[in-house]
Amino acid sequence: MKKIFLFFGLVLFFSVSAQKRGKDYTNILKSNNIYEINAFLRDAHPDDPRRSVLKPRVMEMMKEYIKNAHPADQKVKDMQEMLALLRRRPSTKITFDEMNAIIKQKQIAKYKAELAAKQPTEVYTPSNAQNTFVVNTASNAAIPNAEAEEFNMLMAVSPVEHKNRTVKILNSLFDNDPKAKESIVLIQNKSDCNIIVRMEGVGTTKYRLAVPAHADSSIVIEKGQYLFTSLVCGAQYASQKTIQSAIMVALGGQ
Repeated sequence: MKKIFLFFGLVLFFSVSAQKRGKDYTNILKSNNIYEINAFLRDAHPDDPRRSVLKPRVMEMMKEYIKNAHPADQKVKDMQEMLALLRRRPSTKITFDEMNAIIKQKQIAKYKAELAAKQPTEVYTPSNAQNTFVVNTASNAAIPNAEAEEFNMLMAVSPVEHKNRTVKILNSLFDNDPKAKESIVLIQNKSDCNIIVRMEGVGTTKYRLAVPAHADSSIVIEKGQYLFTSLVCGAQYASQKTIQSAIMVALGGQ
């Protein structure tokens, strides 16, 4: 009986602690939401007794999701990576340095493959002027894709230009010199729309990068202050950023 009281006492303690951090995990033991349970495992104290129940549950849920998912499901890869992390550690929480290392290795593998293939390996759907973004679900108001032609032009690089750009990106990924004048910017497009990210620096320093829907692209730019802007499925994005080292920007995430 004492053990039962101790268990529920610990559950109450850790539940209150989690709520103080801004998240309410009071009913987490009833949850069947993969992302909610995963968030709990990242936030909860290492000794929280609910971990022993929820970790195996979420791992089974991930296996089931992967098993029944459509071959083109974009979430399968994320589920596989989370599952691999959970097999090795208490949660999917990783340090900033670990995250950077994972992203860097993925980018190196991607651009090495493109260099070997002598062409982009990304499969995407070209934009057209008839693509529309619903901006008001109540009235179904929509606007045409005004950037369609520009996006397609940016994606249609010559083999020589693609090779030069790929080599430059790979050199930047392998370069750890803090005195380097340039740095790499990785843009993750998590939206359903093709986008163009514009980076405006001091004077005439400007860059633009086309990123297909549910894909990522990289660009090497001069270090400095930049205004990042984009039109993501009809929604305006703008952010001031200081580029002094490699940076990743995710757009369109829910």
